[in-house]
Amino acid sequence: MSGVYTTMLTELKLPEDLKKLSFTELEVLANEIRTLLVNTVARQGGHLAPNLGVVELTLALHKVFDSPNDKIIWDVGHQSYVHKILTGRLDQFAKLREMGGLSGFPKPQESPHDIFATGHSSTSISVGLGLAKARDLLGERYKVISVIGDGSLTGGLAFEALNNAEHLKTDLIVILNDNEMSIAPNVGALSTYLSRARINPTFYKIRADLEQFIQRIPKVGETTFRYLDKIKDSLKYLVIPGILFEELGFTYVGPVDGHNLRQLTQTLAEASGRRGPLLIHVLTKKGYGYQPAEENPSKYHGVPGFEVSTGQLLVASGQPTYTQIFGTTLTELAAEDERIVAITAAMTEGTGLKSFAQAYPERFFDVGIAEAHAVTMAGGLARAGLKPVVAIYSTFLQRAFDQIIHDVCLQELPVVFAIDRAGVVGEDGPTHHGVFDLAYLRMIPGLTIMAPKDENELRQMLLLALKMDKPVAIRYPRGQVTGGNLTTVKPIAPGEAEVVRTGEQAAILALGPLVDTALEAADLLSKMGINCAVLNARFVKPLDRKTILYWARRVPHLITVEDHILTGGFGSAVLELLADSGLRKVQVSRLGYPDHFLETGTIHQLHNLYGLTAEGIMRTVTRRPLTLAGGEKGK
Repeated sequence: MSGVYTTMLTELKLPEDLKKLSFTELEVLANEIRTLLVNTVARQGGHLAPNLGVVELTLALHKVFDSPNDKIIWDVGHQSYVHKILTGRLDQFAKLREMGGLSGFPKPQESPHDIFATGHSSTSISVGLGLAKARDLLGERYKVISVIGDGSLTGGLAFEALNNAEHLKTDLIVILNDNEMSIAPNVGALSTYLSRARINPTFYKIRADLEQFIQRIPKVGETTFRYLDKIKDSLKYLVIPGILFEELGFTYVGPVDGHNLRQLTQTLAEASGRRGPLLIHVLTKKGYGYQPAEENPSKYHGVPGFEVSTGQLLVASGQPTYTQIFGTTLTELAAEDERIVAITAAMTEGTGLKSFAQAYPERFFDVGIAEAHAVTMAGGLARAGLKPVVAIYSTFLQRAFDQIIHDVCLQELPVVFAIDRAGVVGEDGPTHHGVFDLAYLRMIPGLTIMAPKDENELRQMLLLALKMDKPVAIRYPRGQVTGGNLTTVKPIAPGEAEVVRTGEQAAILALGPLVDTALEAADLLSKMGINCAVLNARFVKPLDRKTILYWARRVPHLITVEDHILTGGFGSAVLELLADSGLRKVQVSRLGYPDHFLETGTIHQLHNLYGLTAEGIMRTVTRRPLTLAGGEKGK
């Protein structure tokens, strides 16, 4: 694949002109879109394999339906790049996932074609039901189409919505984008025939007339009808692969070849006139059309960038990431303690647990996209005497908030939460930033919360957490570690901060890798004649009361620094400690994120924007008047 895009994409008025194109022209357009996808993601990074897999499906949806009047909801949303290209954002696509550019997920503020902001999975059917019922209540006329992947269907929310759809009996089209199955010609041909027959209006009229005729036959009609109905159900169980959806009240259609534009378009067109809940089972291949992605779709699910000609991923350096350090350390510790087990929610590689899964497959559990289940299952494992470690991204752990409280912490069960991607995560934007975990965890009684400044401290904290007979959370960021070489794992004391630098004029209390940033700021300030102490907080709960109060009484100005929203975060915890200790006049400056959802941008850009840099900390210290502890003016 080469080039950016050719004339068809640039000359068409999209999506309107799709309705005028022949299937041959649509296939040419599909190839152009794939070229654009590969070249753009190679440069910008992003979700390649999922988008390559839905090119034909997206073209067919926009050919048949009238977006934005008809509502298309993309579950998760990372596969919406093609949708964006076809809905007026081709010129912006070169700035995909950039600050001020195009979001990598559906964003209603960006376009009326993006009906709902989606970044977490399993939501599209619930959203679709809400839109469909609102349409009915308001007397409006439009189609609602929820596109959900087979992976997202493992989320409990999706099944709650499927169950409710039968009860509501509203018109809703659910497209199951199944990219894990292959199409068997014999079963596929039969299923396609049955599906088209079942959604054909003429077939439905003939069947209804026949049923009424049989039931009107004196004496034998009703009995015959019940007998025929039983035979129909028995045959249905034998030949229809979507019986689960049928039992949930959906008319099942499929499987349909997700890369056959003619078949897709005909199926969608026929389905658009069908009443009630309808599920269309579409079979696609992740990475379709780009060989490296086809051969290894998980590798190209989300990529930082790559060389188009070879598919070689671009890696910044050989420095390990926090994720890798976590996975390696847990695998080492598991060799010494057979009670250690690991759980993840469809993120084996993403959470660094691949090596653990290979070494101890019987002690590893990937539960699919089901974070709430992962946490409660961990509670059960802990109750039975094991030591479960649940590795989940910060943004996704939000989905198991009730389970953390009720099924782990309330019962004081020794579950370790390894919270990856804590803090801003970069180009995936507001749906994925992990900036709320301290606030929603800090309020839970009995939960210890730690944040390591480097790889050695992560290893030490993991060892400590596994030795504590209580629930523990360890948060660490996306990206490479900043410390030195790994040393022998040694335990640290619970609730103990580390004084890494002393000073008399201010004290910077930093959390996680921002400790290094605080040290850089202290170096800059020392050149200005301002001596600052730097504390590595390490623990957000419990705070090191003794150490923090000592420095609050010794220096005139405390500065807290955290990769987290300020509301309810580490800085708030320090303020609460000072207030509870009667030190209400201590001058405190808090650095973190303001009370709004953060935009898309690189981690470096966002840290710069919100002052979480050495220069930002320096400015915070120098623009505040220095006072004595207790609030009295310094002389």
